[in-house]
Amino acid sequence: MELGGLTFKIVARKAMMLVGAAAALAACAVTAVVALAFTVYALLREVVGPAGAAACVVGVVCVIAGLAAFIAYRQVGPPRRLSRDSVSSPPRMSTVDRIAQAVRDRPIIAAGAALAAGLMALRNPVLVAAVVRALTQPPRTRR
Repeated sequence: MELGGLTFKIVARKAMMLVGAAAALAACAVTAVVALAFTVYALLREVVGPAGAAACVVGVVCVIAGLAAFIAYRQVGPPRRLSRDSVSSPPRMSTVDRIAQAVRDRPIIAAGAALAAGLMALRNPVLVAAVVRALTQPPRTRR
């Protein structure tokens, strides 16, 4: 099956590689936040005690989460209102093209979706096998 000059298997392989790269990036970010939490706790334990250091770690993690949420909100932005005159019919795009466009437009949301898909894949490998089988098999014809 041809899809914009690329076969479906190549597009599916590239999509899977993109999902894997996003999951690796998310894992690196989580590792960095955990390491930062240990560092902040170790630095503040002697100054404010164990309970105070734990509270400071929670505060730092909350600030990081707030910044991530703010950046994600800025990426999405408020909905745009269009006048009836400016609305034209968009060109027909395939599902893969729409997904690729969404990943380019909103990379943070795409990384979160990739992380969620990776976690779901870890919990249910049968589902992953079904998705891979559906992506790699040629379409069936009706009789």
